[in-house]
Amino acid sequence: MSFPMADPDRRDFLTSREAIGHVQLPAWPRTNKSLRLVELDVEWVRFSTLNHRTKAEQQREAQRQGQDDLFSSDPLGPTAQEVQLAILAGQQKFDELKEDLRKRDQQEPAIVTADGVLINGNRRTAALRMLLRESHLKCQYVRCLVLPGDATPEEILLLEAELQVARDFREDYSWINEAMMIEELYELSDRDWDQVSVRMHRPRREVQGLYEKLLLVQQLVNQSQGARLPIDFTDNESAFDELAKHIRTLPAAEAAGVKNAYFLGIVSGVNYRQLRHLRREDSEALVAKELRSEATLEGLVAAASTAGLDDVENDPLSDLLGDDEPQDTVVEDILGLIVTRRPEAVVELADGSGVPMQSVLRSLSGAVSAAAQEADERSREQNTVDAPFQRTEKALRELNRLPALLRSSRAHSGWDEDAFQDELDRIEKLLARLRESS
Repeated sequence: MSFPMADPDRRDFLTSREAIGHVQLPAWPRTNKSLRLVELDVEWVRFSTLNHRTKAEQQREAQRQGQDDLFSSDPLGPTAQEVQLAILAGQQKFDELKEDLRKRDQQEPAIVTADGVLINGNRRTAALRMLLRESHLKCQYVRCLVLPGDATPEEILLLEAELQVARDFREDYSWINEAMMIEELYELSDRDWDQVSVRMHRPRREVQGLYEKLLLVQQLVNQSQGARLPIDFTDNESAFDELAKHIRTLPAAEAAGVKNAYFLGIVSGVNYRQLRHLRREDSEALVAKELRSEATLEGLVAAASTAGLDDVENDPLSDLLGDDEPQDTVVEDILGLIVTRRPEAVVELADGSGVPMQSVLRSLSGAVSAAAQEADERSREQNTVDAPFQRTEKALRELNRLPALLRSSRAHSGWDEDAFQDELDRIEKLLARLRESS
């Protein structure tokens, strides 16, 4: 995390700006927590392009505009700043925030660096700027706390993490953006989850779980070769959450199979409540069966298989490792084919014809959903088979405890041996009925 080079003119201007007070900021990591409070023109302050609240959205905008360095080449320049304003204005509840500021004015100060770059209060300042452009002249100024001129990037990251959990300053983060912040804190803390947990004021299992979900998202994004971005999977948190928890302790081969089935379901739009039935060892085989049995997917299966073979032939490790037993890779092949295409693309089939991705995704969603349904039915059948054994095992565990309990119970003055023998007779009669029922 690195901030833009200091601008001496902006820094001099802010240093000379008259303070209207001093405010204690408990979240500031230094001992001296008293910061200057100033009023700044809403058009003069600069939005932070390093704010984790919009990191995923920035990746999407950079891709849309075909400019990878959109937010890094000149982050404080007019182009990046206007795009950042549009991102902030497009977030949920922005209109409600504008209306609240119009009616009640600014209630909490924003926070800026010594160069006037917003660390906290980006959305509020964006709302004030939009109101000013709509001729609400009372919104010309934003009150800001000014950080010391020697504030480091690490201190600013820690401040952002503290403010993210502070009630007075909290603004919603998407889970993707929050996970990206946790990832950066994890590296800053020398990969110490206990430190990250303290910084985020959340249990270690929660912050580690968010990080594990992000790793799965990043795997799928990497497979897409730039066609997908983390923000594309914001609505799939539940699916990634259940997948991460399930594969955490699985053997690598089984985890890979479940992951392929899940990834194909996520990309094709299957609901996570259906996908959860695929958390089983044969999930990839069940999906492969449905893919091959679906007539509308025959051309896609052939095209994906050809692409998969090309990958194997071009693999420099194949000569070194030799030929293994042939494996059913249809799920992995199809995933590799479609994840690299945007939803608006056309997929070229083996015969040279093309099929719109939306049509392909609908067919794939149906196949994965059918596999999930079969998995659910198999689980129900297996539960029916296993249930008598599970109940018998539970009963045996309880009966095995009796000898130890009887020694102390029989020594008690209120013990009724005849009543206990009656209970044993009931058990024997039940066992007889169970044997007869076979």
